[in-house]
Amino acid sequence: MKATVDGKARNIKAVWFDDGEVVMIDQRRLPSELVLKRFSGYMEVREAIRNMTVRGAPSIGAAAAYAMCLAALKGCDLKKAADDVKSARPTANDLFYAVDYMAERLSAGEDPVSAADGYARLTIEKCESIGRYGAELIKDGMKLMTHCNAGALATVDVGTALAPMRFAHMQGKKFFVYASETRPRLQGMQLTAWELGQEGIDHAIIPDGASAYYMSKGVDLIIVGADRIAKNGDFANKIGTMDKAIAAKHFGIPFYVAAPVSTFDFKTATGDDIVIEQRAEEEVTEIAGIRIAPAGSKALNPSFDVTPASLVTGFITEKGILRPDEIGRVVG
Repeated sequence: MKATVDGKARNIKAVWFDDGEVVMIDQRRLPSELVLKRFSGYMEVREAIRNMTVRGAPSIGAAAAYAMCLAALKGCDLKKAADDVKSARPTANDLFYAVDYMAERLSAGEDPVSAADGYARLTIEKCESIGRYGAELIKDGMKLMTHCNAGALATVDVGTALAPMRFAHMQGKKFFVYASETRPRLQGMQLTAWELGQEGIDHAIIPDGASAYYMSKGVDLIIVGADRIAKNGDFANKIGTMDKAIAAKHFGIPFYVAAPVSTFDFKTATGDDIVIEQRAEEEVTEIAGIRIAPAGSKALNPSFDVTPASLVTGFITEKGILRPDEIGRVVG
């Protein structure tokens, strides 16, 4: 991704390995400042995943791979490390996929850094393929919509939902993007809008509740990311995604999910079996540590919702664009 670091424009990633440490962008500090944090222990990386210093399913996966790398380099019990890292967050499948990926390669004697770097590099390559396939859906003059952040920050680099937009932009196509704010943590406003601005893509931030209104005025295509996709095509994504899918169905707007194969969980039969992370109510009742809700009022804060496969037009993967009834093709 393009970013200004120490006053200089450069290309950086959401997470990488440098001189024995894991380095990542502290996504909680964007867009007001770009801060890079360094971690030397796997439990520190686990906490960074838990507290959303790093977020987005593929970036979480890469961070988990590097956490396992640190555990191996420091001679830690790898079984315990795997369990610790997997417990950081319950919903995103890439987290579990990455830990198992590393466990397999470490048990085969592969160098820990090479294995983790390979995982991160493979994630980027998958996102590039998603971008190329998805860009074919975007035509000149289109109005697009997305939710939460599924750009380079969420995916090490390039993005999933934003990858087709980046590639279409590089191809010279002119289009406009509605980026919903994504309450309560505002990833759409603070992260997606920041990324679109860095790329020079025309966009506007809208309140979550305005999504159906703008669909009624004319939206041509909706692309979102995913944190876990069940065997039947039901998928978990940031809370508020299902609202958009229902409205898109009503208005006849194509609704696509962009995600790498690592997000598909064929051990989970349907969306009913996906564990939904419940986060602290303070994320809803407070802004910057100041309570805005009435004293004594409680808040419910599910981090994700599950959208039925029946509302999905197609899945944009590194293996092509698949209808929900075709997703078995991602195996192998």
